[in-house]
Amino acid sequence: MMLSKSVASGPIKSAIDIINRFTIPGKVGVAGIIIIVLMAALAPFITFYGPSEISGKSLEPPGPSHILGTDELGMDVWSQLCYGARMSLVIGLAVALIAGLGGGALGILAGYVGGIWDALLLRAIDITLALPNFPLLIVIAAFLGPNIVNVILVLVLFSWAKPARIARSQTLAMKKQKYVISARLYGASPLYIIRRHLLPEVLPLIFVSIVNLSSYAIVAESGLAFLGLGDPTSKSWGMMLYYATHFRSIYFTPYWQWWLIPPLVALIFLLLCLAFIGRDLERVVDPKLRKKGD
Repeated sequence: MMLSKSVASGPIKSAIDIINRFTIPGKVGVAGIIIIVLMAALAPFITFYGPSEISGKSLEPPGPSHILGTDELGMDVWSQLCYGARMSLVIGLAVALIAGLGGGALGILAGYVGGIWDALLLRAIDITLALPNFPLLIVIAAFLGPNIVNVILVLVLFSWAKPARIARSQTLAMKKQKYVISARLYGASPLYIIRRHLLPEVLPLIFVSIVNLSSYAIVAESGLAFLGLGDPTSKSWGMMLYYATHFRSIYFTPYWQWWLIPPLVALIFLLLCLAFIGRDLERVVDPKLRKKGD
């Protein structure tokens, strides 16, 4: 029991130590992310209506029954905002984890094995990074259809290259270390070397890539939704912006104040929090930046 408790407290203590080394903006970013996660998790308890429930008059201004008013169909904007946080976080986290961990694994394997596999991966990375991402995102998303799974797959397709390149570069540098060469000469298996020596050095950089990729995925999903290529059944912040901006005369009426501003402010706030966290996390885990900061 004591062993399991100490093992469980290890990652938590490490995370707290890392956060304590953040700057004030970084700590504000962590607090902001916690607030957004709690808003998404507690959405059924802090809202009075469902996100798709017609609960009031069309375009009703903020009041006691609807604290952020209603949209054109009479749906509560506050409920859509809380449930939309779930969708934006799920898309950002799913794309970041799949692309970050998958690309990182490919980079580590190709960098360690070398040869033709490394050359093929390097060419694939170069091609992916050279492609105009957003225009191709629009074309592929339009071809596959507006679906959350399709949006995630399309975003992963254009997101894996950067973490793969970072992991490959770090692996190539680690292969030249004397203790890695010694382990290989003493007969250590590639799996053991990767797990014991390479992963501890590469994984922190992959975590930084995951944070940065989550920002990219959220922005890209919002952009696709804004163009009408998002899932119309979802209540993401991007779809809220799409419906608000495509309402006729939205800017010539006071409706934009409670229909357009809340999802826009929430989206900007989330991206700023992720940017602050990513910057400080990169400074903490990267030895070069850490030395400069010191």
